[in-house]
Amino acid sequence: MKKFMLSVVFLLSAMLANAQTVDIDFVEYDLPNGLHVILHQDNSTPIVATGVMYHVGSKNEDIDKTGFAHFFEHVSFGGSKNIAPGEFDVFVGEAGGTNNAYTTSDVTYYYEIFPSNQLALGLWLESERMLHMIVDSATVSTQREVVKEEKRQRYDNRPYGSFQQEIYAKAYEKHPYRWTPIGSMEHLNNASVQDFIDFRDKFYVPNNAVLTVAGDIDIEATKKLINDYFADIPAGEEINRKLPVEPEKTEEVRDEVYDEVQLPAVMVAYHVPAVGSKDYYALSMLNKVLSDGQSSRLYKSLVDNKELAVASGSFPSGSEDPGLFTMFAIANMGVAVDKVEEAVLEEVSTLQSELISDEEFNKIRNQVESDFINGKSDVAGIANSLADYYVLYGDTDLINTELDKYLAVSKEDIQQIAKEYLTKENRVLLHWLPKSSQQ
Repeated sequence: MKKFMLSVVFLLSAMLANAQTVDIDFVEYDLPNGLHVILHQDNSTPIVATGVMYHVGSKNEDIDKTGFAHFFEHVSFGGSKNIAPGEFDVFVGEAGGTNNAYTTSDVTYYYEIFPSNQLALGLWLESERMLHMIVDSATVSTQREVVKEEKRQRYDNRPYGSFQQEIYAKAYEKHPYRWTPIGSMEHLNNASVQDFIDFRDKFYVPNNAVLTVAGDIDIEATKKLINDYFADIPAGEEINRKLPVEPEKTEEVRDEVYDEVQLPAVMVAYHVPAVGSKDYYALSMLNKVLSDGQSSRLYKSLVDNKELAVASGSFPSGSEDPGLFTMFAIANMGVAVDKVEEAVLEEVSTLQSELISDEEFNKIRNQVESDFINGKSDVAGIANSLADYYVLYGDTDLINTELDKYLAVSKEDIQQIAKEYLTKENRVLLHWLPKSSQQ
């Protein structure tokens, strides 16, 4: 049995090493209207993914018109000059495909996955979205109700659902990260149809977008299709991307939030660097030490050993501008929230005072390698990653080289990051408490 297990380990190691050597070949270029195009050819399976990432998220909204970027994620499926309301999904489904979208503080991304003989359909659908998206009173009225229902389900009526809204509002004074993509329903209600048209015309333009196509394609034939569908779309005006700079923090922000929950929780968020910086890679490795899997420190300490919490975790925001690193723990029944806070901060203190073990270090390096390889395992993930690296990092080839930046992080770097950023004066700390306990 032992010999068999060793053989399995060596086989998995060999597979991992081989996977690391497989680079993603891609071609990228600009159309005259400013649309950036990235193509990856992989003819191993008859599947193709098309995606368009617009460089617009909630941070690009006006302070009195929040929620627009996320709202447009819904509006853009409402119809176009040549697609009736509700027919976008019908076209995709009847062609054997799937589609979806997401909005963050920084970007909005739309994608389709099709049998490769439907590539032209995917490109036509996205060109319709870019050139002919309908924004009228009927569409706006319908999507307002859709977004309101989403907010009720995902935020208002969900335990702890609004914690990020609370944290970001308290963490930021000037930068527009202080509101989250869901935005304000009041702003959406008060906005005119012309306000939404102006937003579309400003941001849903080719020079603010990157088109990715990955999968079973011929590069030259795909270029011709892209030219046919996108080259004549007019460019928009240049976008002013200058945003307020968040001042350095000098004092802890601490508060209590009462919600319809049964168990109290502790939420802690620290200001941290933007994606792509050297410190961000060290922070990502630190995050794996704290919360990647049930053997991670937060889970092992608070949930397993001390039984202080029923759930715990951490995550970096991964944002284009300096963002937040959030930690949380939901208290076990009968456990005081102060005791949970003490245990969470103890894990931070340990990271600051002691180097992580060789065993932990090797584990998180393996986790990073596995995550990096898995991210290149299907054409949809590749298409999304190519767009991300171009828009947020400014370097598409990171799809092949970013792993080196993670593996360059040392145990000392992880400790230094904890010392530099996970400090009292650099954090927001919330006690999330049951309304029944409110005095």
